[in-house]
Amino acid sequence: MGWLRFWRWRTWFVLALAGWLGGCGYNDFQRLDEAVKSSWAEVLNQYQRRADLVPNLVATVKGEAAFEQDTLTKVIEARAKATSIQVTPELANDPQALQRFQAAQGELSGALSRLLVVSENYPNLKANQAFQDLRVQLEGTENRITVARNRYIQAVQEYNVLARSFPSNLTAMAFGYAVKPNLSVPNEAQISQPPAVSFEPAGSR
Repeated sequence: MGWLRFWRWRTWFVLALAGWLGGCGYNDFQRLDEAVKSSWAEVLNQYQRRADLVPNLVATVKGEAAFEQDTLTKVIEARAKATSIQVTPELANDPQALQRFQAAQGELSGALSRLLVVSENYPNLKANQAFQDLRVQLEGTENRITVARNRYIQAVQEYNVLARSFPSNLTAMAFGYAVKPNLSVPNEAQISQPPAVSFEPAGSR
């Protein structure tokens, strides 16, 4: 009889605990934390895809003997800096490390934009099919980076709202779900509207 009461009590305790965990946001934390991790992995994937394109782009540009070496050097240096940052699971939760990562990626973005603008001054390079193919790939990658970043920013925002709201903030404190740092947004009004990237000069179409 005692065992029967024990199992009944245990069953009610488990049911009550499950109800409390569901009502206090625990399951939501599990879901949103996984969404943040997944979207962060996609951000890294797209940045890596861009980094992988750079060596071929540089090699193609080097074929233009008169090309501005300073512009090319900055691209090479910016890629080296961006890829030298050790990407660990903890990076996304460290505000300072995340800021350094963003700065390095932004530097590479600027260097690549400058290279593609300068390339318009070299007819032979513009006529190079390999270079044009790389430009198209880079254009697509830049758009995918924008989309991936926006999805990550939104995922972190949803997670942080849950972590700061009552009573789910009590669950966050109990289970160690800390507020996460987020990527900076140059123009928050356009967060859901990824800009179209084009490296062709105005009037070329």
